Amino acid sequence: MAERYSSFAPGGTTWLLQRITAAFLVVVLAFHFFLLHFVNHAADVTFMGTQARMENVGYFLTMVLFLIAGTFHGVNGVYNALVNQGLQGTQKKVVLAVLVIASVALIAQGTYVATVMAGWT
Repeated sequence: MAERYSSFAPGGTTWLLQRITAAFLVVVLAFHFFLLHFVNHAADVTFMGTQARMENVGYFLTMVLFLIAGTFHGVNGVYNALVNQGLQGTQKKVVLAVLVIASVALIAQGTYVATVMAGWT
């Protein structure tokens, strides 16, 4: 039988956040799918309609939280997969630094675009 190894410490903070963000992403993705495929059919989705939705504070916050949760969940998953494959030492630190910088840049850019679309800049 193959040995099972995980870099997540069960009950640790990143382990918990990975599960919380997964649950949040499932719920928000279901909301997104329902809203943009049943309430507003894909052919009816326009830039102006998206702008109008982004002006709603609840929708705006949901999308920004979706961005943050998705970024954390994806980057944390990739990082831990690399650690599980044997990444260690200096390479591990460099990869972590690059992923953190990329995550911050993605969240900053996404939040900026969301505020522009909402007309709040």
